[in-house]
Amino acid sequence: MRSATTVEFSKDTRTTVDFVLEAEKLGLDVCWVAEAWGSDAPSALGYLAARTDRIRLGSGIIQLGTRTPVAIAQAALTLADLSGGRFALGLGPSGPQVVEGLHGVPFAKPLTRMRETVEIIRQAFAGEKISFSGQAFEIPLPGEARPMRLSTAPNPDIPIYLATLSPKLLELTGEIADGWLGTSFVPEGADAYFAHLDAGLAKAGRKREDIDVCQGAEVAFADNEDELRTLVGSRKKELAFSLGGMGSAGTNFYNDAYSRQGWADVAAEVRERWQGGDRDGAAALVTDEMVLGTTLIGTEEMVRERLRVWRGTGIDTVRLYPAGETLEARLTTLGRALELM
Repeated sequence: MRSATTVEFSKDTRTTVDFVLEAEKLGLDVCWVAEAWGSDAPSALGYLAARTDRIRLGSGIIQLGTRTPVAIAQAALTLADLSGGRFALGLGPSGPQVVEGLHGVPFAKPLTRMRETVEIIRQAFAGEKISFSGQAFEIPLPGEARPMRLSTAPNPDIPIYLATLSPKLLELTGEIADGWLGTSFVPEGADAYFAHLDAGLAKAGRKREDIDVCQGAEVAFADNEDELRTLVGSRKKELAFSLGGMGSAGTNFYNDAYSRQGWADVAAEVRERWQGGDRDGAAALVTDEMVLGTTLIGTEEMVRERLRVWRGTGIDTVRLYPAGETLEARLTTLGRALELM
């Protein structure tokens, strides 16, 4: 099982760079750079490409609608070249709150937009003249324009990962992607994801080993029961935010994911309380089981066993989000986790 992490550069960029450089020394395999509603990923990835030597780098994720498919392809080709072939392109639909609320772009037909975006990007990667007529994109537009190819060298080997949660997008991931960037994952409820992912793989005549299944979880170590209770309790408000505050009042893909894995009633009530302004009440509804099921929190033996379960479920790459208030603490947590892998 490979190791990875995700960082973003909205705050304390120098410390974030130091974390990535030290993580590479510790032996971490992959570093994904997020955008969310903060700093852009390609700029940071270009800088990391110059500062690192071995670690693979990826956009985790570039959101559909924030750039044209060709602009995404241009950035990917540039980053693959700058990094000496160490770049992977991660794409995701995001949600209406960010895409519409921040970027002013309609969050319409994400399934169609994702499929067409990947198809256009692969034309660009292959060095083809870009010509596409779909429901979401028309390239070139009718008129005087003619199909063009990028002047950069082709690179069809850049892997494309999709960050998806909903059944139809999971199926699309299995059908067309090189990797899946998942989240809100509970090994015991894995079929809620894998049934759809495998359906897409089968449609394309592929098998599970043809795709990199990459899942993420916070990792933190407790030396005794009191520390464990504290760690679990501190995570509950973060999980309540995911269930109640991530997305819009009508659309929350994280809430949907937890619901499909057996927590529909709790997830619905957490969302209702969070949206009503009762943040503490929402956090109080989150159970210890929900936290421990979706994280790598516990004693060293608990984390070791949990990693074994993840591996047995079919996870190829685990994204570690190491806990710690300081750079040193985060790196210590990461190093302990890597040793257990």
